Amino acid sequence: MGAGVIKSDSAGGGRRRRRRRAQPMAEINVTPFVDVMLVLLIIFMVAAPLLTVGVPVELPQTSAQALPTEQEEPLTVTLTADGRVLLMANETESENLIGQLRAIAAERASNKVYLRADGTIPYERVVQVMGALNNGGFSDIGLVTDTGGPRFDGQDG
Repeated sequence: MGAGVIKSDSAGGGRRRRRRRAQPMAEINVTPFVDVMLVLLIIFMVAAPLLTVGVPVELPQTSAQALPTEQEEPLTVTLTADGRVLLMANETESENLIGQLRAIAAERASNKVYLRADGTIPYERVVQVMGALNNGGFSDIGLVTDTGGPRFDGQDG
């Protein structure tokens, strides 16, 4: 597929003319390969969304409680408007926060923590507490907010 022959003309005109053998061409023609790959790409682009469509099923209704999403109560750190730091419901000093977080992280299976901060707290303070949470062993930090804020599309939410 794509191998050809290159004729070699010898320019010498001596008494002995040697007949040279034709040498095979060492280049590969990649055009058919590219064509096949483009066709496969188009096929997969069309077929991929069809693979994710599920079968519509009307599930039965029951009075059972929903399964809990987490095995343990999520850890919550709160920054109040007056600058206090609360770990769950207990107030803690900023200097002791990392030590307490490390002790809690050693006991917990999850490294998820929710950070609640008053809207009037400076951003710098929130980031400092986030750094303390990270140093304390909690890398999955969720920021808790209220709904109904601005939507940035010209409409009030």
